[in-house]
Amino acid sequence: MALRRPRFGRPDPDHTPPPPVLAALAPTPTSAGARQSRDRLLAAAQSGETWLLASVHRFGAVEPDGTVRWLRPWHEVDAASWGRESSTLTVTFVDGGRPVMLPMANERTFLQALRERVQASVVTALELPLDGARKAKAVIRQDFATGDLVEQLVLSRGTRPSDAISAAAEAAFVTLREETGIPPR
Repeated sequence: MALRRPRFGRPDPDHTPPPPVLAALAPTPTSAGARQSRDRLLAAAQSGETWLLASVHRFGAVEPDGTVRWLRPWHEVDAASWGRESSTLTVTFVDGGRPVMLPMANERTFLQALRERVQASVVTALELPLDGARKAKAVIRQDFATGDLVEQLVLSRGTRPSDAISAAAEAAFVTLREETGIPPR
């Protein structure tokens, strides 16, 4: 897979991953009848020896030999931020696991692609009205590979599932489904 000119700026030959890394973006088999559009690399950056890849459909961390640390669709990335003072990229995923912290220089093109893809995957969201310091949100996001809309309940760190959160989420999803035209359940 060739590095195409990102729409965010000029391609940088120093940020072209080696062929084994690019091979990680090769299409994966889909189930019968599933539609999936073609993926392509938008930007790449390095965190130490690890390559970070921002493609149209996915965000990944791949070792130089092609070993995939992760390769996840954008709708599974909750947030990402880059710390200027620490030169660290912090990524959180919607599954609520520990944030991934990666040392990285200020790679503007990559960071811009990362921000754009995470934001573009969010169709609509509502913060849930919860007591105390607990935080959660109901989100509808788009899977860029298939075009499908995905409902997600995202709990902030330290917030545990409960009946109250489930009830608030279901009420929020009713509203979000109406806003997006998704049929009611």
